[in-house]
Amino acid sequence: MAHLVHVVVATPAHSTVGGPLSYWSEASLPAGALVRVPLGRREVCGVVWDPPEGEAAQPDPAQLRPVGAVLDGLPPLSATWRQLVTFAAGYYQRSLGEVALAALPPQLRELDAAQLARRLQRTPVAPEVATVAAAPELTDDQSRALAAIAAEPGPFLLFGATGSGKTEVYQRAVQALLERDPQAQALVLVPEINLTPQLQARFEDRFGTSAVVALHSGMTNPQRLKSWIAAHLGRARIVLGTRMAVFASLPRLGLIVVDEEHDPSYKQHEGARYSARDLAVYRARTEGAKVVLGSATPSLESWQACERGRYRCLEMPKRIGAGELPRVRLVNMNNQPRGTVFSAPLLAALSERVARGEQALVFLNRRGYAPVLACNACDWKSECSHCSAYRVFHKVDRTLRCHHCGFTERVPRACPHCGNVDIAPLGRGTERLEEQLGELLAEVRRPDGEPVRIARMDADSTRLKGALEHQLAQVHAGEVDVLVGTQMVTKGHDFRRITLVAAVNPDGALYSSDFRAPERLFGLLMQAAGRGGRDAARAAASEMWVQTFSPEHPLFAALKKHDYAAFAGQQLNERRQAAMPPFAYQALLRADARTQEIAQAFLQAAAEAAPGLDGSGHVVLYAPVPLTVQRVANVERAQLLLESGSRPALQAFLAAWQPVLQGLRVRGLIRWAIDVDPLLI
Repeated sequence: MAHLVHVVVATPAHSTVGGPLSYWSEASLPAGALVRVPLGRREVCGVVWDPPEGEAAQPDPAQLRPVGAVLDGLPPLSATWRQLVTFAAGYYQRSLGEVALAALPPQLRELDAAQLARRLQRTPVAPEVATVAAAPELTDDQSRALAAIAAEPGPFLLFGATGSGKTEVYQRAVQALLERDPQAQALVLVPEINLTPQLQARFEDRFGTSAVVALHSGMTNPQRLKSWIAAHLGRARIVLGTRMAVFASLPRLGLIVVDEEHDPSYKQHEGARYSARDLAVYRARTEGAKVVLGSATPSLESWQACERGRYRCLEMPKRIGAGELPRVRLVNMNNQPRGTVFSAPLLAALSERVARGEQALVFLNRRGYAPVLACNACDWKSECSHCSAYRVFHKVDRTLRCHHCGFTERVPRACPHCGNVDIAPLGRGTERLEEQLGELLAEVRRPDGEPVRIARMDADSTRLKGALEHQLAQVHAGEVDVLVGTQMVTKGHDFRRITLVAAVNPDGALYSSDFRAPERLFGLLMQAAGRGGRDAARAAASEMWVQTFSPEHPLFAALKKHDYAAFAGQQLNERRQAAMPPFAYQALLRADARTQEIAQAFLQAAAEAAPGLDGSGHVVLYAPVPLTVQRVANVERAQLLLESGSRPALQAFLAAWQPVLQGLRVRGLIRWAIDVDPLLI
């Protein structure tokens, strides 16, 4: 007997095939089963899906192609997992198959039934989970937070100062879950790969290595498949991962933790442009699980959700062990000599810390030696020939490197335009700061009489495998006196010896055209400040120095008091008056084309086809504009902003707009995409 089955497969972006395809099978297949099916001339992996609602006539099985093979070694993907995928595809305006198949490990999509069976034979059975390491005594704040998590449904926003012990709350909440239900599973999300090993080590120390698996794009395909299978079979009790892990198959999910929930890294910027934080909240609701969002500087969306009573705010304002947050000192750079990089007071403070055997952190969110190399004779600059951006000068390997497309060349001996040999760097990156500090602190001596030891930590210095772990170990062991780094050193690291943190040039975000720039800057500075004074014995002397040309800015007034609530209130008031998110809802239509004119012509045609789709008139479309960096890898980029005071109205408009966009044919258009709830405008 032939059985009709509906299967979702990874269809090309913007194809008119967005839902399940029909096949026939000799056996009845449950929804969620993994299968191999023919698609064109290929055989691809697919997921058996629920029948579409309101399907009228049943197709003739004789006109359908048969299912190739069933991967029956794995149990079907659950109904709640399929619901998560369906919601994400609809809300973020992508095809069902694109989201569903992208959520599966790449290697799983390539295996046949026999290969999968061999892999499953090598998957060990998980032993019983036991708490291994001794847990520290809880503070009053931690105890109150855990009691609320145990007694209330949530969602919870764990609003805790840096060093207040949020990770211990996460671990105790996981421990309580596993004690109540030994088969339960927990999902812990972190914003970036470089934070995963550190947190994974802490969870493995507490629960044992067999209970914890990692899931992120930095793993090899076999490693990702092994972790995914362990989670899907319920053998892994705790899954730690980056944003992609929000789609992990966890049949007994009871708790989701989103650490540093404010971090923009939770937003995907390619393919289905989803927010893992928002999907975590949705998934917890549909799975009947609890969700804890943790941050010292919550996103304004989460803060507003607490004010409106949608989230339960759990405050932990005190550091563990009577530690104090660093005292913030502002240096008015208007009073410093022109071109000053390190003010005299800051240099004196750095020298004093080194002489006392303490550590300092210097923060600048720009890697490389200098952002531009320029000729003083003809105004030539190191522009990228493929992007509307400058190539960054990297002195370590004497290259000019574009951080957008990767185009790299050796530094020329003379100006390519006029032959002048006097070409010089403009501006500063972490490489140059490291070099200048080495010169400025050359005469400073440590307590043992040895010279100062300076290290740099950024995406360049940690590129090689194991480099990040090695550098972190050096800092923790006290083998580094001054650490220079980008934002990667400000997140989540427990540096016990750092007593001084310095932000050298943070002003760029204060007057940015991006309305979210102040929020991101405040979060970065607060996180950076939190790296200092984590050891109670040194906390009283810890400081954060901020060099700024705008010391009167309200952001710095709130920073000096470590008063996130005051900053959030001021920002939310401005956004309310301007009708900006979270008081409005936005989407972007982005277009990539061979020329800027073609990209904007597509967007203009899309806007002209929009009237009538929104009968209520609740959606506003703005004029197409180029992106800030409008050309990347010889592709011109433009975008059109949509805005509405109603999320349902915006969603209804986008759904009605999709077939219109798919029907537009513009020669030279490379691709287009809709970005719902964009973070970068």
